[in-house]
Amino acid sequence: MQKMRYVLDERQCQNIDLSSRREWLLTNGIGGYSMGTAAGINTRRYHGLLVAATTPPTGRMLLLSAIDAFVESVSSPLGISANQYPGAIYPEGYHYLRQFSSGATAIWRYKATAFEFERRVLMHQGYNAVTVEYQNCGESTCALTLRPLVCHRDHHGNFGEDNRYPEHLEFLPDATVVEHFNVKLHLTHPNAERMPVQGWYYRFEHARETERGLPSRDDLFCPCELRFMVAPGETVSLSASTEPDFVLTEPASEADGPEYRLSVMLKQAAEAFFVETEERSSIIAGYPWFTDWGRDTMISLPGLCLQTGRIEQARAILRAYSSQMFQGLIPNRFVEQGEHPDYNTVDATLWFANAIYKTLEAEWDDSFARDMVKVLESVYEWHTRGTLFGIGVDPSDGLLYQGVEGVQLTWMDAKVGDWVVTPRRGKPVEINALWINLLRVLEWLTKNLEKGGFESDCVRKSTAYQLEAERAASSFELKFWHENLGRYLDTVDPDDSTLRPNQVIAMALPFSPCDPQHAKSALDVVARELLTPMGLRTLGRDEPGYRGKFSGSLPELDAAYHQGTVWPWLMGSYITSLVRYTQDRRLARQLLRNVKEMLVEYGLGGIAEVYDGDLPQSPGGCPWQAWSVAEMLRAWCEDVQGD
Repeated sequence: MQKMRYVLDERQCQNIDLSSRREWLLTNGIGGYSMGTAAGINTRRYHGLLVAATTPPTGRMLLLSAIDAFVESVSSPLGISANQYPGAIYPEGYHYLRQFSSGATAIWRYKATAFEFERRVLMHQGYNAVTVEYQNCGESTCALTLRPLVCHRDHHGNFGEDNRYPEHLEFLPDATVVEHFNVKLHLTHPNAERMPVQGWYYRFEHARETERGLPSRDDLFCPCELRFMVAPGETVSLSASTEPDFVLTEPASEADGPEYRLSVMLKQAAEAFFVETEERSSIIAGYPWFTDWGRDTMISLPGLCLQTGRIEQARAILRAYSSQMFQGLIPNRFVEQGEHPDYNTVDATLWFANAIYKTLEAEWDDSFARDMVKVLESVYEWHTRGTLFGIGVDPSDGLLYQGVEGVQLTWMDAKVGDWVVTPRRGKPVEINALWINLLRVLEWLTKNLEKGGFESDCVRKSTAYQLEAERAASSFELKFWHENLGRYLDTVDPDDSTLRPNQVIAMALPFSPCDPQHAKSALDVVARELLTPMGLRTLGRDEPGYRGKFSGSLPELDAAYHQGTVWPWLMGSYITSLVRYTQDRRLARQLLRNVKEMLVEYGLGGIAEVYDGDLPQSPGGCPWQAWSVAEMLRAWCEDVQGD
């Protein structure tokens, strides 16, 4: 299968407002990445040609930020790169940019009267390595000057001039080594004339960080200047890596994308999120700033893994997370620094049970089933007796309660200082649907194992889980359904009737406890108040605290995160519920008609984390969000089944 390309034409490239907001991403499969904009300007502190995962898949460090490039033919040198400084862009390479495209590689086509050059960026799979190629596509020999701009910093941070940087600089034949913090950056530049030009470049500005109210300036170091004489048709290269030797990766064959089916586009978008390291198989929650989060991984797994034929990888991911379980909880996230994961989530483990069911439903595996039933039995026991963060089963109704002061445990987990924006303490609607779903998964698993003759007491266990599930489901409908509102409450004990989309998650689960007639009524309310072309609003427009724009400083963004902001991943649950309770696949198909546009309007080949709740619904947050892609893909394949 060809890898599709996303293309910007000359008009789009030279519209700096547009081209500086269209981002590209290449990943290496171990947590590292290369990322930037079509204009060539690094508008985020996360942008750079090599962001290495020094402790895969975490420990991300920006090493090669950019390369200043100048072409000289019969006239004075002209820049074919671009940087944002205070009040100025230099060089202004976008003026010569005729086309940009992104797929397996990122490609820029520059043309002026005296020259025509193509620049290609390729990320090497399994290595912290990137190669940047420059091909002379013109008719005259040209001089090409490259100035690599480097640093050694955490990708969340900033970098300033430091007379101690770098700790070590080594000049080898065809290579320059820059070492700092015990991390070596190998710059390999065959056939280049290396000039002993070293120094600092100051005050690079990252506009997206300014918008978020975060520190937005970097200083970068140039260890050398590289000069090439490039004949017509000739290609020269500069590679950057953390190891002196890496395997040159041949990029996949490519084609432009408009003719591609939506399912193919989404399956190719899924590829960026998989990581395979010595430590674990996992899924990156989003690029550039997320790592592998338990909740995101489990929600994403059915779409990303099962709809792309990666069933063995799904089992490996589930085994990896089960090995890190503590007191009946899988990690919320693996931290970038330190040894101990965070477990501050109530739903990641419940989604874990759902992912186990979906994986076994896709392909039954006896050994995996026997291992996972033991893990889920431990989950059941810990939740029944009570575990961390006030998570436990209420013996009076069989429902799951959760919450402690100052900690946010559901997926609506924004916090500003000490303010938990949406605490949802008590018994949230989707949490209890997930708990009942887990009980049904255990019932289903033990029944299937009993049929295979693997467990002698499976009949007894299956019956016990069935009774627990029926009791909790009865309590669910009794407590959460609100007849006058015609929908479900968001939490009970204490009751909260705030209109939120979490009830749709409850409706869409494989073993949903929702009464079909009640679900249809609730879907009507959701369609009127929360449904948008890009996903579901996180709060009704008439509710107190509604925020229709996801913009401003980081505290303002966090305050709006689940207070009206639209999340595309919720469209997956809505589509599943719509088809399940109304059988209207035609409408479901229509609701996904915007996905192709969503794949190109922010991160090229990805779907944004969020959108504004109000028109014109600009994308925001993380440009490549795993569960946005995963749930669109799952809903399309499972529920719409179209091309």
